[in-house]
Amino acid sequence: MSEAQVKSLPPRSSVAESDTWDLSSLYSDKAGWEADYTLAEEKLEKYSAFQGRLGENAETLAELLAFDSEMELLLERLGYFAFLRLTEDQADSQSQALEARMQNLGARAAQAASWIRPELLAIDAATIESYMQSECLQHYRLQLERVLRYRPHTLGEKEEQLLAMQAEMAQSAAKTFRQLHDADLKFGEVENEHGELVELGNATFSQFLISPDRNVRKTAFHQYYSQFEAHENTLAATLGGSIQKDVYYARARGYDSALSGALFPDNVPQSVYDNLIESVRNNFEPLYKYYELRRKLMELEEIHHYDTYVPIISDLQVNRSWDQATDLVMQSLQPLGSSYCDVLEAGLRGRWCDRYPNAGKQSGAFSAGSYIGDPYILMNYKPEVLNDVFTLTHEAGHSMHSYYSSKHQSFEYYNYTIFVAEVASTFNEQLLSDYMMKHAEDDRERAYLINRDIDAIRGTIIRQTMFAEFEKITHEMAESGKPLTVQSFRDVYAQLLQDYFGPDFVVDDCLSLECFRIPHFYRAFYVYKYATGLSAAIALSKRVLHGGQQELEDYLQFLQGGCSKDPLDLLRDAGVDMEQPDPVNTALQQFASLVEQLETLLS
Repeated sequence: MSEAQVKSLPPRSSVAESDTWDLSSLYSDKAGWEADYTLAEEKLEKYSAFQGRLGENAETLAELLAFDSEMELLLERLGYFAFLRLTEDQADSQSQALEARMQNLGARAAQAASWIRPELLAIDAATIESYMQSECLQHYRLQLERVLRYRPHTLGEKEEQLLAMQAEMAQSAAKTFRQLHDADLKFGEVENEHGELVELGNATFSQFLISPDRNVRKTAFHQYYSQFEAHENTLAATLGGSIQKDVYYARARGYDSALSGALFPDNVPQSVYDNLIESVRNNFEPLYKYYELRRKLMELEEIHHYDTYVPIISDLQVNRSWDQATDLVMQSLQPLGSSYCDVLEAGLRGRWCDRYPNAGKQSGAFSAGSYIGDPYILMNYKPEVLNDVFTLTHEAGHSMHSYYSSKHQSFEYYNYTIFVAEVASTFNEQLLSDYMMKHAEDDRERAYLINRDIDAIRGTIIRQTMFAEFEKITHEMAESGKPLTVQSFRDVYAQLLQDYFGPDFVVDDCLSLECFRIPHFYRAFYVYKYATGLSAAIALSKRVLHGGQQELEDYLQFLQGGCSKDPLDLLRDAGVDMEQPDPVNTALQQFASLVEQLETLLS
């Protein structure tokens, strides 16, 4: 292969402008950002003018809350611009500097405002209740009630100031991981099934795993993980530092555990988390059956992890351009009505999205919706990867959730929690899957889509639950004083892999290194929301597809709700109760049914 052409990712400077997002809804140029940055620095001093005065009267408290919202809105706008610029090319020094300055400003703002909560909570209950009856505080009543929930977990003024001063330092582990993972790790090249040398990286790894050539998949898998093995000590120390940070803050604030502290803001009982793990563990048999069915259909002597992503029916692969993917997404979302679809289509065909991979670009995909700016979407879209179409509609769900919430709620109540965010995104995936199934040309295409649906539930509910269990176990290890080392991390993860993949699945030793490469592990207790989110989305999508105007209105009201209610209440109003095990169990029953259908179609 000495004459082979090496395919490398293009530099950011060579990407067509039409394929990038337009951040002018935040700032049209860096000068505007600099002006607001200076303004924010100047405004920080105003916090001190309110200090020691919150107990004077309701009017003073209302004035402080209005100023605090004004500052948070300004900081959000500044922060989103800096963050999005950095994700374009994480090796760009100017973008790194912009983000570093923003983190510093954010830390100083947190420090300047750190006295508010302890001073507010120092006001006796009777006085604060009388304040909350005042007309000037009605808009902030829910905000105040949520602050008062934190009374048992709020420290004194000096302690809160110290914790606020640690904010930038507390991000060190996550920042170190991002730089190592997205910029410094080099994976070399791999020859694909067409005989071309392609650069292996975070953005292309998933592409190799769906190659119909098993040697390509196997080579890419082992070559990829060899880099994590070469850096396993650094990664273990980084992950351990992130976990210790979580434990430290939970203990400092008097929570029973890091998990308890993470669930508190959403007012989600730990039973929701524990029931999720229990439900998945009670439904392993259909999962094991699926792996065995996959092994047989792929005519493999033994099945490995790198055999689990390639479509079983690989000859149905098509190449979809960005515009074709947008067409498909928009057709599938027609049940949501023109008010939803017209806005989204304009954004996807316009410049909400940063579409394709480039050198240094953050891997994966995300939606970044703020109150002022457009709800931007970062993609690393690959036309030959079907899952990227589902990723697009997933992120579009997030963005439309942001769009609706910002249009129907004030700034204080627009920013929905992650718990409900994963419902809006996976709801869209359900509609796309339903549309494609209805328009399948034959049983083979139907089997192909069923296979995809199986893998979606496996990846979003079952796999994310395994991740959630890993986070729970490792944080409990830290809380009980057990060492967090390369070996202890890998041992825990290896056991989970054995449990979740079953006795007949070959778990390669290097797969235990996966625990070091999952970005969410460096901001823990997020992933369970993918699983609960898809479970809720399956229920709500069926409700909308088989219901009428009222069911659609219930769902759109949910999207408009922001954080005006607790997430479990928002979902109950939309038609699903996540405190009960039924939604998760129903989703897992659907998984079992899909496995049966696949076996019938292909046997």
